[in-house]
Amino acid sequence: MNEPAAHIPKEVYLDFLGRTIEIHWTYHAVLMVFAWLFLVPLFILIIRFGKPKPTFSGLKRKVAIYHKEWWWFSAHKWGLYFAMLLSVGGGLVAIVVSKGFSGSVHSVFGILAVALGVVQVVAGWLRGTHGGKYYYTADPQNPATWFGDHYNMTLRRRIFEAYHRNAGYFATFCALAAAASGLTQYPLPWLLAVVVVLFLLVLASTAVLDFKGLKYDGYRAAHGTDPEHPFNKARKDL
Repeated sequence: MNEPAAHIPKEVYLDFLGRTIEIHWTYHAVLMVFAWLFLVPLFILIIRFGKPKPTFSGLKRKVAIYHKEWWWFSAHKWGLYFAMLLSVGGGLVAIVVSKGFSGSVHSVFGILAVALGVVQVVAGWLRGTHGGKYYYTADPQNPATWFGDHYNMTLRRRIFEAYHRNAGYFATFCALAAAASGLTQYPLPWLLAVVVVLFLLVLASTAVLDFKGLKYDGYRAAHGTDPEHPFNKARKDL
């Protein structure tokens, strides 16, 4: 019952090493669970609930890792970069030692999760400029200096936000499905227990933080509650 599926290789000959090595799939499983079911949910929770309470003028200093008021954004960005680096590494190692794509349910969901994660990183690079009436690059008296894809919520930014948020949730779902299917092929009862506990912790954390009212609007947290801001105007009746 707790034996690995018959098709899972236990050793592989690697030409570039010139020798046969034993495959320790437990390392792959632990790495992927750590990346996708611990780090990814953690940094999603941070961006969702770590934003500061909106003020009239928002955050004026440059969006940068060395400015503590942007810690929630920096943690989300760099934390997920790290998670995707681990994920890509774990995926490539699995493909190499498996001598290609196995076509199993686990491999399909796993590749989907990794591919979507990589696209998330690329999408972040294309999200556009920040801007803002009170941003450090702007003169509050000169509207010509306020423009930014985020501040003006351009079509580019709207597409990014619509895709980024939903694709992120779907990628996490694929990762959960990959973990579940993988653990049926290569049973690790203790790791399955870890997955269940992590799932319940994320669910409980989301519910508690939502109950406490810590889910602040990202646009207002960054740019402020000034009713003259473009996206505040657009949502004045919401």
